Amino acid sequence: MALYPLFADLRSRAVLVVGGGAVAERKAGRLLAAGALVTVGAPELSAGLREKAARGVVRHLCGRFEPHWLDGAWLVVAATGDADVNRRIAECAERRRVLVNVVDDAVLSSFHVPAVVERAPLVVAISSGGAAPALASHVRGRIEALLEPSLGALATLAQRWRGRLRERLPDAAARRRFFERCLLGPVADLLRRGRAEAAEAELARALAGPAAAPQGSVVLVGAGPGDPGLLTLAALRALGTADVILHDRLVSAEVLALARRDAEAIDVGKRVGGHRSQQDEIHALMLFHARAGRRVVRLKAGDPFVFGRGGEELEFLRAHGVAYEVVPGITAALACAAYAGVPLTHREHAQSARLVTAHCRDSLDTLDWPALAAERQTLAVYMGVAGLETLRARLLEHGRAPGTPFALVENGSRREQRVVTGTLAELPERARAHAVQAPALLILGEVAALAQCLHWFGAPPLGRATEPIREARAA
Repeated sequence: MALYPLFADLRSRAVLVVGGGAVAERKAGRLLAAGALVTVGAPELSAGLREKAARGVVRHLCGRFEPHWLDGAWLVVAATGDADVNRRIAECAERRRVLVNVVDDAVLSSFHVPAVVERAPLVVAISSGGAAPALASHVRGRIEALLEPSLGALATLAQRWRGRLRERLPDAAARRRFFERCLLGPVADLLRRGRAEAAEAELARALAGPAAAPQGSVVLVGAGPGDPGLLTLAALRALGTADVILHDRLVSAEVLALARRDAEAIDVGKRVGGHRSQQDEIHALMLFHARAGRRVVRLKAGDPFVFGRGGEELEFLRAHGVAYEVVPGITAALACAAYAGVPLTHREHAQSARLVTAHCRDSLDTLDWPALAAERQTLAVYMGVAGLETLRARLLEHGRAPGTPFALVENGSRREQRVVTGTLAELPERARAHAVQAPALLILGEVAALAQCLHWFGAPPLGRATEPIREARAA
């Protein structure tokens, strides 16, 4: 069914809703929100509609449908739940040339109510022509994820300044360029950060002065551990508007595939024993592209502020006057533990969790080993595959029990995820036996034994059950 898309102004216009149940109440609510004068016709009303009728918000016609109810109506919604009554309403409306929507009956309807994404005054409507309402709802959800809430404030601001924009820039092409450069650039960035007054001041400054070079910015975005389904909505929006993406080696191809198609993707990953982009080179790339007026996304595996050097990068950007923001990501400790079925804390086994990095000998030497060896806590060790021998030795030396369970999660949350389990006493040997490679996260503590019975993603763990598992099952 080919439908003509139409946004109707129903302010102070009469609309009839026939039916008094939950569906009619929902339809009446949307119509009232649009400013319509709503009449509800039905023998009985839902509690919500009765309350609205008592307050005079809607007018109630008590009884079964009569053709004269349509007098003066611009639209009618048939929501009685009775197919014969709905058909009669549609026939009467057709004779009177009144548009009608019959709930769940596309054939009898002369207008359809779309699935809506609302960023008032910006509204996006989706329709399947009545063929598949569930599909329209699914598409609405996808669009909802991409459109940030601040777009409503941007639309309101543009509406308020529309006259001055037309006066200052009478040429339509010039207005479009200004909109793309200013309103979709720094003004939108300020609104997204909740700085409405600064956004309006920036718009006034840009409109009053000569055309200025576009201002670039950098967004530090956490890409999570690899599963693109774990990206936040804010991360998706940032990827969808990026001009340049500086990404780590561990950012998955599936995550990169969600970026804007014409964005320039630059691999700045640091590899042990291979090509290495030093941190100052990454700083230089961010500065170069931002000063060229580009929107830069610094895409980091996990979370930028958990062993991601995000703080250093913000300090650099601030020192050089580059606008920035941060989109957190799901860090590896949370994601790998969840995908391995390991709770980082547990009432019976662990009252705290520590996040530790062990990517080189120097970092191991600076750790508080007596505190790390304490029982009833969970250690989540990042970048520790190369230092497992030292890690075991130090923990045993400071009193951690040899039988403490561990779970090594390789490629956590990805299709190729593997989990190797065992005890601290055999940690390096089991890792070598299964050729565990980075990226891998080590979870050490009583809760790690739960991987054997609580795993849900990928292949079962490579290991054997240990005592805490039997205790957990008994509980």
